[in-house]
Amino acid sequence: MTQTELAATFHALHDDLVVLPNCWDAASAAVIQQTGAKALATSSAAVAWSLGVKDGNVLDRDLMLEHLRRVCSVAIVPVSCDIEGGFGDSTSDLAETTRLVVEAGAVGVNLEDARGGALLPVDEAAARVRAVRKAAAGAGIDLYLNARTDGYLLGAGDLDDTLSRAAAYLDAGASGIFVPGVTDLDTVARLTAAIDAPVNILTGPSAPSVGDLHAAGARRISAGSSLAGAIFGHLERATRELLGSGTYDEFAGAHSHAELNALFG
Repeated sequence: MTQTELAATFHALHDDLVVLPNCWDAASAAVIQQTGAKALATSSAAVAWSLGVKDGNVLDRDLMLEHLRRVCSVAIVPVSCDIEGGFGDSTSDLAETTRLVVEAGAVGVNLEDARGGALLPVDEAAARVRAVRKAAAGAGIDLYLNARTDGYLLGAGDLDDTLSRAAAYLDAGASGIFVPGVTDLDTVARLTAAIDAPVNILTGPSAPSVGDLHAAGARRISAGSSLAGAIFGHLERATRELLGSGTYDEFAGAHSHAELNALFG
């Protein structure tokens, strides 16, 4: 498919439900894709960790873009990129990031509305959404712009403020709204009923099932960094077993050399 077709496909997936087991490099993307995932999305945290950098708007944009290009090179499904806060404070920075992400092959982005552990003023955050939308239009792609609002994630969740921000971001050109930090089904239902766009919920080990979140109205469910965390946890357990007892129980279920090589044929 062309990039334009991939963008249209990605938008259409949100009409019902799209589940995103987030990737962080070409190998994780290829493994996830071969399971039948209908789209790929990067986790900014997992990408940062894989490069030896802490999460939180610290990663160099060029390094992120190199990883994104490699993910897109193995992808045959739509790819969305987590651009954190946009890799810059100005709207021109955001426009350049958007242009480069589209150039790399992505058809969607996540954009955060917090900086330094605090929410941006809603007007400033909405202007940033508008800048990304304008840049994507200039690049000729109907980018799926997933506008993230972090009130609940920061521990200051307020339903009215979240809904106000969602409305402002949608008016500025967002395609959907991402509300990490919420998995309570009643709150999810209230959010999805009041937001006139697909709502993205961040899932994880303690969250309700995908089916329950979908029944509460979520139309996009992403694993974020949880899948990478699970993989890295397994890596530590397997290594401790190897160095400790010298046994290999944690190696069970591994892909073979041939299977992994086949992903990159």
